[in-house]
Amino acid sequence: MPSYTVTVATGTQWFAGTDDYVYLSLEGTEGCSDRHLLDKPFYNDFERGAVDSYDVTVEEDLGEIQLIKIEKRKYWYQDDWYLRYITVKTPMGDYLEFPCYRWITDEKEVVLRDGRAKLPRDDKTQILKQHRRKELETRQKTYRWKEWHPGFPLSIDATSHSDLPRDIQFDNEKGIDFILNYSKAMENLYINRFMHMFQSSWSDFADFERIFVRISNTISEYVMQHWKEDFMFGYQFLNGCNPVLIRRCTEIPKKLPVTMDMVECSLERNLTLEEEVKQGNIFIVDYELLDGVDANKTDPCTMQYLAAPICLLYKNLKNKIVPIAIQLGQKPGPDNPIFLPSDATYDWLLAKIWVRSSDFHIHQTVTHLLRTHLVSEVFSIAMFRQLPAVHPLFKLLVPHMRFTIAINTKAREQLICECGLFDKANATGGGGHVQMVQKAMKDLTYSSLCFPEEIKAKGMDSKEDIPYYYYRDDGIKVWEAVKSFVEDVIHIYYESDEVVCEDVELQAFVKDIYIYGMRGVKSSGFPKMIRTREKLAEYLTVIIFTTSAQHAAVNFGQYDWCSWIPNAPPTMRCPPPTEKGVVTIEQIVESLPDRGRSCWHLGAVWALSQFQDSELFLGMYPDEHFVEKLVKEAMVKFRKNLDEIVNAIAERNKKKKLPYYYLSPDRIPNSVAV
Repeated sequence: MPSYTVTVATGTQWFAGTDDYVYLSLEGTEGCSDRHLLDKPFYNDFERGAVDSYDVTVEEDLGEIQLIKIEKRKYWYQDDWYLRYITVKTPMGDYLEFPCYRWITDEKEVVLRDGRAKLPRDDKTQILKQHRRKELETRQKTYRWKEWHPGFPLSIDATSHSDLPRDIQFDNEKGIDFILNYSKAMENLYINRFMHMFQSSWSDFADFERIFVRISNTISEYVMQHWKEDFMFGYQFLNGCNPVLIRRCTEIPKKLPVTMDMVECSLERNLTLEEEVKQGNIFIVDYELLDGVDANKTDPCTMQYLAAPICLLYKNLKNKIVPIAIQLGQKPGPDNPIFLPSDATYDWLLAKIWVRSSDFHIHQTVTHLLRTHLVSEVFSIAMFRQLPAVHPLFKLLVPHMRFTIAINTKAREQLICECGLFDKANATGGGGHVQMVQKAMKDLTYSSLCFPEEIKAKGMDSKEDIPYYYYRDDGIKVWEAVKSFVEDVIHIYYESDEVVCEDVELQAFVKDIYIYGMRGVKSSGFPKMIRTREKLAEYLTVIIFTTSAQHAAVNFGQYDWCSWIPNAPPTMRCPPPTEKGVVTIEQIVESLPDRGRSCWHLGAVWALSQFQDSELFLGMYPDEHFVEKLVKEAMVKFRKNLDEIVNAIAERNKKKKLPYYYLSPDRIPNSVAV
């Protein structure tokens, strides 16, 4: 009688093993096997990390194995099991791989196909077509869209982490508990003694050092020493944790009535301001989005304030970007002066602090929350709803969706919800952050997520003109590496543009993102359909780059750039100045966050800047969803390209007092998971 050797691999994460009964059935083109209990006498099967083999004997040859059915039945109590993969050695000596990489919960069954990726057109038999259809029907019932706030991209229909499907939950929920992590961070930073001291002001700038943790040779220490200097202020627009707002100024806006007399002493080329603009030496950052946003009123004992400044910057003869004018409101007038480097020291310093605070708010809510977290969740939900596990694009994308829905659900549960942790320290808490996302949705376009296109649209693409923009330089390299990898995979499965058009599952995936993620807004520029391999490559590059590199660029520098509180105040406790010549050091310190809010802020930026314990970085694919040799060769090429980028960045950073490493591929997690 024919005998098949079945090898079963259990996951290595905590509690992956099971003591439940596990049954297996083989389904082939010539027939089906009986249900076999996988059990070895006097042996503990399916332990964590185990790879167990079993002989399955059948009465007659089953033909080509098409499906494997795994059933789990309770032994003593419900015991979830993480199944990595199953391999089958046929009587002819052939090996078949059946990837799973899923939790099998309760008394459920999982039906697996072999690991060869297939488009819908490749399935010829009714049994495979039916399996494909049933998987998507089940997923669409499990992964449902829900509106968290009007105008937001839709998110997962779950109110808490425990409501999520087991497959997308964190392995250890405690590890990503925001309340626990923030408290632990404050304890590790030795600042927990200050955490309840709300309304208690610091004495002076030096007093902030009492909660500042010195870690040898870190950027944060350099920031603490140089934060008052104009070059450091300007540098952060290029290479800080929010390097996405600066743009070349092609015309001084009427709402910023800067004159030549005001800025003449800052210009170094003996040109007029208008001539400097024409030569491309003037840059602008406009925080208009904050205009009209309500400041946090959750604490009746502390008034908190927001501003919507406009900052004009200049490229000097050393090619450094420095500020030359700051207006703290959008409407010019006598009570909204334009602050200049030639003003009194404290006037100019407070104006820059207000810009840094506004930058912090835009960074947290728009650059970070909306444009990486919420967008990546849209990609994740659409993938699970419209792409079956056998689809090559599911296999390509699933490593880049790891824990994304889970982290966002946890954030909605504890961090950005009403009375959440965000309200404790941030001036945009208490609902302001919701208004900001709603306003920012109009600028969330497809082209703005295409990294090279967005850099060019802002006039920031010239390396000769702007030589120290490492975010741009490294981002372009990573974008090109990702795109090259994606193109290699696409050309394996899509032999022509016609095949792209015919892929109904791909088109449903794209449509889901447009309708539910972008809320069907035509002006977003998100495609409703993809017709060419070239466009598909760009689309998938947008997804992978956003979920990996873009998030890394704007997330993991938060402690470096925001831990020195005066450089990134999460709130301001006095309104913006309305006249010049009256600002004192006491007024500045009184405006900055109190001791309690400072500590919560520090705990937050520390916790958010840490990698996961089991972090998987860009190009690391330990779960072998693909089994084809050609794809594995493409992965090897991808990793080689990424290694070259790592080496180039490391070599450049050797000579830098301020190294830029956020887009080094060995520091880019595959997915948004923190």
